Amino acid sequence: MTIKRICVLYFSPTRGTEKIARFVAGELGRRLKLSPEFFPFTKPEERQREYRFGPEDLLVMASPVYAGRLPNKLMPEYKAKIFGENTPAVPICVFGNRSYDEALRELVLLLEENGFRPAGAAAFAGRHAFSDKVGQGRPDDGDFSQMEQFAAQLADKLAREPLPPLDIDRSELGPYYTPLKTDGTPAKFLKAKPLTDWSKCSHCSACARLCPMGSIDPQSIETVGVCIKCQACVRICTRGAKYFEDPDFLSHVAMLEQNYTRRAENCVMI
Repeated sequence: MTIKRICVLYFSPTRGTEKIARFVAGELGRRLKLSPEFFPFTKPEERQREYRFGPEDLLVMASPVYAGRLPNKLMPEYKAKIFGENTPAVPICVFGNRSYDEALRELVLLLEENGFRPAGAAAFAGRHAFSDKVGQGRPDDGDFSQMEQFAAQLADKLAREPLPPLDIDRSELGPYYTPLKTDGTPAKFLKAKPLTDWSKCSHCSACARLCPMGSIDPQSIETVGVCIKCQACVRICTRGAKYFEDPDFLSHVAMLEQNYTRRAENCVMI
């Protein structure tokens, strides 16, 4: 089949998903002799317009995994803003070394519903947004080697005409994962929001500029809207001024550090 453009669209608050999307797209571009074009979908202003792709485009779409599914606050925007016209696609999910659960199937089905033909799909492990100890060093050399192989297989498949369909379970999706505390009971931190250590804050407003939900007031540096716990504000602050103290959230982080430091396996489907 004819591919004239590689388009890379990603939601990536802490840039881990972007890193993997760019690497896979770069490997595809090298094999297809095309330079990828990038369409960030992270900041509120980047999600204001529709993104439409044609039959000679190849869309690499990458999303992080939140609680074993696609981020629930982003799902309506994925569905309402990203469309294909019989467009080949490569759905990629990035999970924080626990599990991708239903997220990859969910992204494949969403893209199919919006006019895309998935040529292959993958879930790759990355460092968890909540803790450097969970998924430490991921993606590593082994992951990048697997991404290279994935891109090579995709390039071979895309050369076929017609494009063979992706063999995937299309039954009803399962529920979101329930975060747990160290005692095994549900961790309830939906209303948790980042706090500010004013002794460290320089009022640079980097946290407000980076917040993917536009929820941090740049004047007060307080969180005034929806928080998806992406940790973008915590990780961007060079002074360590942003933090969470919600006890259920902290207990969940401790549970992850106790149980999910082992090397999680990636998933590749062609």
